[in-house]
Amino acid sequence: MAYLIALTGASGAIYGLRLAGELLSRGDDVEVIISPSGFLILKEELGLECAPKDAASKIRAYLEGQGRALKGRLGITAHDDMSASVASGSSLLKAMIICPCSMGTLARVASGVSGNLIERAADCMLKEKRPLLLVPRETPLSSIHLQNMLRLSRAGAVILPAMPAFYHKPSTIDDMVDFMAGKILDMLGVENSLYKRWKKEAE
Repeated sequence: MAYLIALTGASGAIYGLRLAGELLSRGDDVEVIISPSGFLILKEELGLECAPKDAASKIRAYLEGQGRALKGRLGITAHDDMSASVASGSSLLKAMIICPCSMGTLARVASGVSGNLIERAADCMLKEKRPLLLVPRETPLSSIHLQNMLRLSRAGAVILPAMPAFYHKPSTIDDMVDFMAGKILDMLGVENSLYKRWKKEAE
């Protein structure tokens, strides 16, 4: 079984790629869906210009360029491929993580509206009661945003906002990104040492 990671048009594409890199480094298989706006964010924030047809090779090269040995399989599924296996509740996934998650995607998932494969796959995870994590990156939050998050939380999803902490004294952007990736992995039950835990003595 693979992990499914979806990148949407919210700021914070680096979080999703860092998460994918960590899972692939462990030997886990990762399937990625990127929305059209997600591709724009990859280019704008990371200088990673790619299209669905070459996204797998370019993302893999990007991650390997950071010194990672990727043992798992990285696949890319088009956001509009509603015939893909993950569009069905019979598809077995370890978990789905929408990271970063735009407020539009969050609202449509909360409403049960499936206009693309990201939303349909998330709907399947909810109805099959399988792990679904959403990592929104927005501020401030309106009452509508908060209501949608509450609806999803009550439906069984985990809302894990991209809110880096500072108790581990980050000195670089990578430290802050690692903190968020580590928190996501914690919620997935994946052991990691991406960040220094509160009051944990150095070993």
